[in-house]
Amino acid sequence: MRTVLVLLGCLFTPSLAWKQPLMVYPAPEGVASRDSFTVNVRTPAGQWQELFCYEVQVDMHHPRPSSLAYFDFSGQVEVSATYNRGEIRSARIRPLSYGITPRVDGNVLTFTLTQPRNLSVEVNDDIFDNLHLFAGPIETDRPDPNDPNVIHFGPGVHSPGRTLRVSSGKTVYLAGGAVVKTKLLCNQVENVRIIGRGLLYQPERGVEVTFSKNVAIGGITVINPTHYTVYGGQSQNITIRNLKAFSSRGWSDGIDLMSCSDVLVDGVFMRNSDDCIAIYGHRWDYYGDARNITVRNSSLWADVAHPVNLGTHGNPETPEVLEDITFANIDILNHDEPQINYQGCIAMNASDENLIRNVRVENVRIEDFEQGQLVNLRVTFNKKYATAPGRGIENILFKDVTYNGRNANLSVIAGYNEQRATRNVAFEGLRINGELVWDRMPGKPGYFATSDVARIFVGEHVEGLEFRAGADSPMNP
Repeated sequence: MRTVLVLLGCLFTPSLAWKQPLMVYPAPEGVASRDSFTVNVRTPAGQWQELFCYEVQVDMHHPRPSSLAYFDFSGQVEVSATYNRGEIRSARIRPLSYGITPRVDGNVLTFTLTQPRNLSVEVNDDIFDNLHLFAGPIETDRPDPNDPNVIHFGPGVHSPGRTLRVSSGKTVYLAGGAVVKTKLLCNQVENVRIIGRGLLYQPERGVEVTFSKNVAIGGITVINPTHYTVYGGQSQNITIRNLKAFSSRGWSDGIDLMSCSDVLVDGVFMRNSDDCIAIYGHRWDYYGDARNITVRNSSLWADVAHPVNLGTHGNPETPEVLEDITFANIDILNHDEPQINYQGCIAMNASDENLIRNVRVENVRIEDFEQGQLVNLRVTFNKKYATAPGRGIENILFKDVTYNGRNANLSVIAGYNEQRATRNVAFEGLRINGELVWDRMPGKPGYFATSDVARIFVGEHVEGLEFRAGADSPMNP
């Protein structure tokens, strides 16, 4: 007799479970829930199925609860979210670049998805008690739980201790509906996978990858770690896909990479109360250059500090280079930093004898944010965290970057001295509130610097700054 499983209200064999167009995951008992929204999902011919809404904490300025729900699908699904806090006066779904407009009927909003998306559903302009909805792709690579090289966490709450050390060649799998209370430590290992749809729940750190290579992290969600979501130190060949994370404490960064190389970050959603993505040279026990790093197809939400930060920490005794770094197809959803020295949706602050070079920022959409700057490029001496100024910033391209909003402060580009300059920075296709900003833009007074229009303060020791229309612009001469 074949084993028959009950899942999603249907009867099917294990071999068919992989082919279901919709997967929802019940939460284990004892996990905090949030009742601001009641969320249901269905396929076009299916029955509505309710999603569990987890409580997550957001915003270090004023920590408060928010909602998280998740499911997987293929094809098309309809989502219904009932707002339980009162009348819906307005509703939006972000990132705005996805163009998803919900239908509102009373206190219920509905919308359709035809591809996986990580979303923020916001009612009455509330970006804190909002619904984070992660609609992922159907899993295709679930490992065999009986494989001796698999550490398998099925649905339910698991507490394997403060730290779970992962050995070389192992796969750690968190099934949908799993809540695992631990830090995953990959130290001096290789060929490790950490995958699934489950949650790492309130660990000291989410995943720590140090002195290791060939580590893949995919699909999981990290909820409110004390410090970092992914902590990378002196490691190579790291791949991070479809990771989601929340944090609400000081120094609870998202993905921090110290002296790491050959890294791909793809399709992540990071909401952090410190830097979402930070790339450094030497810090603590980790030494060496940082190079060949790509972050793409992602959403970054910094309730505090920077969505993107490069260059603060390095090794003045043996100077390091941060180079060949790309940020592509990124939506920046918030930036809220009251400290002027730490503003910048995209910050490159070369300190500690670091040289930052060959960085490409392309197809980045910055939505209006609470407070901060669009960009902050400085060769600087941050005496709080460094022991020397940086060596320089050079060969930086911002291509097709857009900002729509009113809250951006004056951005900054500056060098340190003649030997420690910021050189060859180009903005190509920069649009602010729909206006193309370039050196020959129509109507710009001749006595205006283009940086004045862009509201960028250009300090001393800046060479080769350009604002170009872009090869594809009809205005390009």
